[in-house]
Amino acid sequence: MIQVRVDHVLTGRTIPFGPNGEPSGIDKQCADGPVSLMPDGLAGDAQGDTKHHGGPEKAVHHYPRDHYPLWRAEYPQLAPRLSAPGAFGENISTEGVGEADVCVGDVFRLGTALVQVSQGRQPCWRLNVRFEAPKMARWVQQSGRTGWYYRVLEAGEVVAGDFLRLSERPCPEWPLSRIVDVLYRDTLNREALAAMSALPELAESWRTLAARRLERHAVEDWSRRVSTPGG
Repeated sequence: MIQVRVDHVLTGRTIPFGPNGEPSGIDKQCADGPVSLMPDGLAGDAQGDTKHHGGPEKAVHHYPRDHYPLWRAEYPQLAPRLSAPGAFGENISTEGVGEADVCVGDVFRLGTALVQVSQGRQPCWRLNVRFEAPKMARWVQQSGRTGWYYRVLEAGEVVAGDFLRLSERPCPEWPLSRIVDVLYRDTLNREALAAMSALPELAESWRTLAARRLERHAVEDWSRRVSTPGG
């Protein structure tokens, strides 16, 4: 049974970001008190690119603080950005649970809210700018240390110090580490892609992605997502 303490709840407003001043809400700050959690996310949180970020299937981004020491060890130049929580634009920071521990469809009590794991994260070029490292998005993708998103089943409130408690696991055969492996490594595994495309707990966009790979027998082009515009 997973039960971990929420060390930080983080939200952010949009600011000009990137080489062309694109708006982004990646610069999250720790909330001082309880924050309302609704189906579209945390109160006071915003996204600059609402086509690819936010929305009901990406209402809350969870990134394990456990990954920070690994990043510092592998890429010492990233240490200044990793000195405080929120480096990856996460809304929830914890220690003690990672992609291998959490499954698609897992239902958690988060404060007084009820949330469900919907998908992993597809890292984008904003991480390159955030870390001043042109390959950061690719490094995150290759590492599998992507974090994950929740949809909100029941609105409520969450505050630092609350616990994240697993209450239901409908898909124990689909840890996020397996999903990430299919997406970024074993990319044309037809059996796995067929199963993913029919997994109702998985976000619709990821089911569609799996079905499209099956149909085309080809992997989508990642370059626009992970490469900084003009970089």
